[in-house]
Amino acid sequence: MALTRVAAVQAAPVLMDQQACVEKAVRLIGQAAAEGAHLVVFAEVFIPGTPIWMDSRPIWDGDEEWFALLVDQAVVVPGPVTEALGAAAAEAGVYVVVNVEEREPHGATIYNTTLYLGPDGSLLGKHRKLMPTGSERTVWGMGDGSTLPVIDTPFGRLSGLTCWENYMPLARFYLYAQGVDIWTAPTLAQGDGWIATLRHIAREGRCYVIGANPCTHIDQIPADFPRRDEVWTVKEGDGGWVEPGNSVIVGPNGELLAGPSRHEETILTADIDLAQVRAARRLFDPTGHYNRPDIFRLSVDTRPRTAVTLTDD
Repeated sequence: MALTRVAAVQAAPVLMDQQACVEKAVRLIGQAAAEGAHLVVFAEVFIPGTPIWMDSRPIWDGDEEWFALLVDQAVVVPGPVTEALGAAAAEAGVYVVVNVEEREPHGATIYNTTLYLGPDGSLLGKHRKLMPTGSERTVWGMGDGSTLPVIDTPFGRLSGLTCWENYMPLARFYLYAQGVDIWTAPTLAQGDGWIATLRHIAREGRCYVIGANPCTHIDQIPADFPRRDEVWTVKEGDGGWVEPGNSVIVGPNGELLAGPSRHEETILTADIDLAQVRAARRLFDPTGHYNRPDIFRLSVDTRPRTAVTLTDD
């Protein structure tokens, strides 16, 4: 079976500037495609960037101006952002996985959303993060079971979870049961412990795992950002890195194929082979021959949880 090159984009967003982030994403899609990639994966909330104020000050303490800016710059799906990213995917002939901060057309609740775009430019699916972590709960709402897509591609079935969702064993099991071959993990998580988590998922699911982080230095926060000196607290020893990166690509036996990369904007690439996934599952298939459905059962509710249900006679 032919090898397929995949890419994890580790880059700095232009904080709370939707258009600039989209333009940068379009450039990076083209750059990754020029390096031979057929799948390009971006970091968590690359558009319009991480609301870094959530970890810089007490909860609810004076972040109204920043949150209003986030609502203004958040992405409506579908809309101009998905059209621009879809056009870039089509021009490059690649699949794109890009995480954005999404809102409804007339809403102000923000969702941490992963978009899947096809090489024809179409929006193939989206996933809203099920459970924001810690201070994220002051910024993002919760997704529901209706946005857990698995995408068929010529090089395997594609899906994944966002950041600490990857610690949710039942969410992982549900996706394993859908036969995921390539697992994407857009994240903000740092350190070697996170790399160990992704290596575990690769071995548990017998799949390739692509972890993509942002990499932002304090000097890259726009000079005109509102109350710039308050938005991020410099910590001793962090070298000024707001988001230090931590991107990695892992093989189905847990081996590191690329990365981890830190403290630089870069594109990691690796060549993957679906045959390696199939071979690895001969020894362990978590929802197949190494499962005991006579003992353990998982029930999943995939119905959308809308605020209003309309009944029309």
